[in-house]
Amino acid sequence: MPAQITMPQLSDTMTEGMIVKWLKKEGEPVKAGEIVAEVETDKATMEMESFESGTLASITVHEGEKAAVGATIAVIAKAGEKVAEVKGSASGGSGQRARSAIAGAPVGAVASASDATTGGTGTTTLAPEDYPEDGEAEPAEDDPHKVASLAQAEAISTIGKPEADGHNGYTRIKASPLAKRVAAELGVVLEGLQGTGPGGRIIQSDVVTASQKQPPKSEKSPPGLAASAASASPPKAAPPTRVPTGQTEKITLNKMRQTIAQRLQQSKQTIPHFYETIDIDMTAATALRKKLVEAYEKKEGIRISIGDVVAKAVAAALKAVPQLNSTFDEKTMTVTRYGDVNLGMAVALPDGLIVPVLRNIDQMGIKEIRQRSADLVDRARGQKLKREEMSGATFTVSNLGLMGIREFSAIVNPPEVGILAIGASEDKAVVRPSSTGPQVVVRNIMTVTLSCDHRVIDGAVAAAFLVALKNFLEEPAMMLV
Repeated sequence: MPAQITMPQLSDTMTEGMIVKWLKKEGEPVKAGEIVAEVETDKATMEMESFESGTLASITVHEGEKAAVGATIAVIAKAGEKVAEVKGSASGGSGQRARSAIAGAPVGAVASASDATTGGTGTTTLAPEDYPEDGEAEPAEDDPHKVASLAQAEAISTIGKPEADGHNGYTRIKASPLAKRVAAELGVVLEGLQGTGPGGRIIQSDVVTASQKQPPKSEKSPPGLAASAASASPPKAAPPTRVPTGQTEKITLNKMRQTIAQRLQQSKQTIPHFYETIDIDMTAATALRKKLVEAYEKKEGIRISIGDVVAKAVAAALKAVPQLNSTFDEKTMTVTRYGDVNLGMAVALPDGLIVPVLRNIDQMGIKEIRQRSADLVDRARGQKLKREEMSGATFTVSNLGLMGIREFSAIVNPPEVGILAIGASEDKAVVRPSSTGPQVVVRNIMTVTLSCDHRVIDGAVAAAFLVALKNFLEEPAMMLV
């Protein structure tokens, strides 16, 4: 009996997925465990593997199309089965059912705002190659592909090179949402790039191939753990498209931004936030980081960041004040406290943000934190994270310090009960006691703000956490006790 490949649930809150690219073609052999497609979920673009072996007889959901979780997207002919017969059967039955599942799948559960989880509005989507160019006929009123989601509408982008092409003096380019994000990351110009996707659409592989032909760029130090939302090299954003004078442009939020919008609103409306801020003398922590750089950079090529030292201190503070290392279930009104610290790191993407999770960080040294966090952040920006690497955080940090932001407040990531906003560390004149009386000295000061869910955490508990964090960073040797 033929085996059906169904849309997998690649994240805990995923209700539908979009096929970004098929890595196998109809008629090609498939092995169990082999990666067959790239799927855009509510969190990122992830790889999908086959659980059956055989021949890929029929693809029923094509690149650029969506399907609900559990819907059939392809059919595999097993050993001894005729591929042509399986394909014919799929085209007449399961294929049509799979396509019908694309339109209007309801959005269900949602997760954290910074996770950039569930999204979508139940609208049907339009494949990029079918999106009407100027002058083409619009879809019929009863066409299930009439309404285009943001990710697909953006697939036809406008760039600022005047051309007499009937598009208000601008060139229009067909590119998948993933290709556009990767192009922004790699600095690849889409103009003039020949696409190999359906209808000449530019896909991810086209962008990667184009980037390899460009002159190599200088190496940059990988971002530290708390470099999360702000790193030493923030993700590149595509140049903004100018709206012609006298005209307006409406932009529908893509799936990730829709989710962020929904979750931020829900978090602020349902969670009673309160905030506490503290200044931390980072002079000793900075000196420690300098010694670690001297010890590991030349010898092993590992450059410790101040964010790695802060992450270690956050883990130690969570062990000292475990009330913050918790999640809250508002339905059952129960709090779950964790023996391990799984630290979420907000990572900025060109069109949103994602929160990879560094598990068991409390059991790591600063060197291991640097290695593992750098790998997570790199793969998060390349959208190569696994499902388990994007869920299960017990606490989250967001760092805008390397962008020069002195102080800010973050929004709690439910079901977590706290999130730490890390600002810039900078030299300041402060008053310190001495044997001859108070003196003004220069110290390196960092400001952090803790946001808490007041249903679970009280002010005194939040203060205890911040004091513990301050003590660990001002006396780093205490983290070893």
